[in-house]
Amino acid sequence: MIILASDHAGYALKEEIKKFLNKENIIAIDVGCYSRELADDYPDYAKAANTKVLEDPRNVGIYICGTGVGMSIAANRNAKIRAALCLSTNVAELARAQNDANVLVLPGRSMKPKKAIKIVKVFLTTDFEGGRHARRLKKL
Repeated sequence: MIILASDHAGYALKEEIKKFLNKENIIAIDVGCYSRELADDYPDYAKAANTKVLEDPRNVGIYICGTGVGMSIAANRNAKIRAALCLSTNVAELARAQNDANVLVLPGRSMKPKKAIKIVKVFLTTDFEGGRHARRLKKL
């Protein structure tokens, strides 16, 4: 399952990603926010989304705030979350393959929907390689 979360600055990009997921018949749960009108607090949405991501090891999250930095920091407060701010498909692929990232973070203010969707596709279709990377994850 895909868990979506954003603050007001990430709302518009989240809605574009949600349209893409719906078109692809990919089930997603949106934990908010539900409007760009209110200035809200990204840590609240990261915490709510983390709870949902951790309900099932197959779940992954897509979190969006203005820069992506705030959501990354907030999400990674939970030791079982491996949130990666990905600005390219290459980083998204490596985050999944080598870091077993379970949350993709995107910057809502500086990324166009077309690029974000390309990154989402790579993130969702890349598997963890395991091996030496698993050994490193155990040290986290």
